[in-house]
Amino acid sequence: MIEVYRSYGREMRRQDQIVPGAWIELTSPTSEETVQIAQALGIDEDDLLAAIDPEEKARVQTEDDYTLIVVDIPAREERHHEQTYNTIPLGIILTQDNVLTVCSEETSVLRSFHDTRIRDVDTSNRLAFVYRIMLRIALRYQQVLAGIDRTRTEFEERIENVEGEADLIRLHELESTLVYFTTSLRGNANVLNRLTRYGHLNQAEDRDILDDAIVENQQAIEMAQIYREIIDGTRELVSTLMDSRLNSVMERLTSVTIILSIPTVISGAYGMNVAGQWMPLADAAHGFAIINFITLGACIALALLLRKRKLL
Repeated sequence: MIEVYRSYGREMRRQDQIVPGAWIELTSPTSEETVQIAQALGIDEDDLLAAIDPEEKARVQTEDDYTLIVVDIPAREERHHEQTYNTIPLGIILTQDNVLTVCSEETSVLRSFHDTRIRDVDTSNRLAFVYRIMLRIALRYQQVLAGIDRTRTEFEERIENVEGEADLIRLHELESTLVYFTTSLRGNANVLNRLTRYGHLNQAEDRDILDDAIVENQQAIEMAQIYREIIDGTRELVSTLMDSRLNSVMERLTSVTIILSIPTVISGAYGMNVAGQWMPLADAAHGFAIINFITLGACIALALLLRKRKLL
């Protein structure tokens, strides 16, 4: 899908055709759309398709007529029947007259520019617009990370009721997401640092926006690292709690087995094929009842002893 936008003051207007100073948004493009944009802007098709490849790494590539910037952005996905996040590439191509963005799916990072929720957006100021996209990406990471931390907090509030593999899988997915984020944010940091070294991409009047993007991206990296360490500790705590519960159950089962062994031993002894004169209470009028009461008393005494030692 091809969409063309141009800012007029604080309003972002959609255009019917590509005009100088416009922003071209290419979302999940078809082969025909790729050829059309490549010919219209003089861009290599392989560079256009770079952002569609999920394995593409963050990088900056300069050509004679344009500059290609590939960064990673957060994207929702479902893993193990759980809604979580991954990262996907976003391509930003800076031409002589326009800014082109290419992504495999629609993203909230760019959608915010449609709604003009970001002030002072000027698509004709190409460098500033690109830096604002980079800044928005860093802020989006922070929003998602804050949501992950809220999920972790809710998980910890009910940690005493955590049961089964589903909770461990959910915690593992959060940790996996943070690993993806940390890796992608570091790649984005390398891109931002490289942008500061390109003279034609580093104009003084736009440097403040780039510096803000660098700072926010570094803050997102630190947030991801901190949350990852916290979740790792939470996962270990859950594992410890589950092991403790398992040990407690095994102790109780062992105690019950010991108690039940008493009537088993006594009944086994009286079931031996020996003369009755050698068996206590064998000839008593109420011998069976007396033996049962003695057995029950021994079981109760042993149960009280185990309970006193907190084994039952």
